[in-house]
Amino acid sequence: MATPIAPTPILRGEAAKQFEEYLNSPITEEEKEIKERIRNKRDVPMFKID
Repeated sequence: MATPIAPTPILRGEAAKQFEEYLNSPITEEEKEIKERIRNKRDVPMFKID
């Protein structure tokens, strides 16, 4: 049986401000490269379906 998922904590105060600033900041070159790698990844099927 699966364990229940805990509710998502609510951000308040300084943590909320930092998170909002992070979301509103432009992405870095490293983040751009990661997004590009994810976009261009090759899917390899685990099982061959005929």
